[in-house]
Amino acid sequence: MSEVRVILHTDKRQTILREAQDEIRENQGRIPAEYFYTEKLSAAWQRARGTRAYGAGESRADIGEFSLDRFRDLPVTPRESLKARPLDFAAVSPTEASKYYETTGTTGQPTPTPRRAEDTIWNTVSVAEAWRPLLGSDERVVILLPSDIVPVADLVAGVCEYLDHAHIRAYPFATGISDWDRLESMWRTYRPTTVFVAPGVALQFTRLLAQRGQLDELNSSVERLMLLGEVNTAPFRARLGRWWNADVYDASYGSTETGTLAAACAHGRQHLLPAATYFELATPEGVVPLHDRGCHEQGRLVVTPLNAHARPLLRLDTGDEVSVEADCPCGSAAPGITVHGRSSDGLRVRGTPLSVRAVEEVVYGVTDATGYLLEVDSEGTYARLLLERGIGAGRDGEPEECRRVQARSEELLGLRWDGVVFVNSLPANTKSGASQKSWKRSNIREVEVAR
Repeated sequence: MSEVRVILHTDKRQTILREAQDEIRENQGRIPAEYFYTEKLSAAWQRARGTRAYGAGESRADIGEFSLDRFRDLPVTPRESLKARPLDFAAVSPTEASKYYETTGTTGQPTPTPRRAEDTIWNTVSVAEAWRPLLGSDERVVILLPSDIVPVADLVAGVCEYLDHAHIRAYPFATGISDWDRLESMWRTYRPTTVFVAPGVALQFTRLLAQRGQLDELNSSVERLMLLGEVNTAPFRARLGRWWNADVYDASYGSTETGTLAAACAHGRQHLLPAATYFELATPEGVVPLHDRGCHEQGRLVVTPLNAHARPLLRLDTGDEVSVEADCPCGSAAPGITVHGRSSDGLRVRGTPLSVRAVEEVVYGVTDATGYLLEVDSEGTYARLLLERGIGAGRDGEPEECRRVQARSEELLGLRWDGVVFVNSLPANTKSGASQKSWKRSNIREVEVAR
């Protein structure tokens, strides 16, 4: 294992692994008791006091000794502060970390993210125990992502090692190492059962196999696709499921900064991981503990990772609007969650807000397109939708598809496109996925419009 086995070379780290196993398994699928949170929050608070953001350094006020009241009174940490001053929140320097990542997200602004061995061990165990009921006993896993440097690739490899599942990393954008031809050849020999994949990469690989007439052969061994690294929607998952004749899951939710916050269950829902993170909701009444709220609550998610050592964060406002649900058929008492995304990730056209989720509900809900590109002007007064022709699709049905797109867009978005046009192919970056993909940068193109 790259991720877990190699870092377990000392008795201290073996002890951390056993502690993580015991604690996560004891609290799996439920909300821990208050005494659990008091103890874990106290430890996280103490680690945070060693950072410039929360205490260390002459120019900053110390947050003081921990108490639950003091924690609840602590101002929420804006995500923008973390992005602007990431190393102020770090308890270790990059040279003291066991691992070092940089994340860009939708802003494109690199955020240094050091991690200690403790961070890796706790996060791996938390996710592995959540995914354990979903995966079979004899899995052959492919980790199909754009790059080998994305943190989630390390996480999935670590989970596979922890659960003792065979796995292979495949990065089709690593030219000359595992390109599309090599990937197809490997697939025939290895016959994977589970594919962890970025949605954009799934689109490109699916389209390529269909064009080569190989999709029906290569999808025969695949039982599930686990989507990672980007926003995806129910229509998109349904489309992939039909193409691959497999179950498709939104595998997890989180970030490089926070670690994994939620993971998929066998019934296709995502559940928060309350033994690994203390969750709160920012609501019109203020910021409140999430487990104090009833079902079907909505708000902005505020998180305090309980096992962050390299960069402890207290009451981080993720900026993500979420809905909280209960009563999943899987039986877990951990809250189910639907992430609606950040308002900052969208754009406005003629006063209408557009988000990746809303646009993809239309594109993958009523067309057979395998990709899309929005053309907009700088003033937000013009928007045209380019759609990549679906696999094996003819042109006869396109006028009807365009009509359905306009009708669904007016219904769901309150917007009528200035044009809906099908094209043979779109730039690869619109489907490259995960670390190579920012929605605003890759799926939106600014154009000049003659007046």
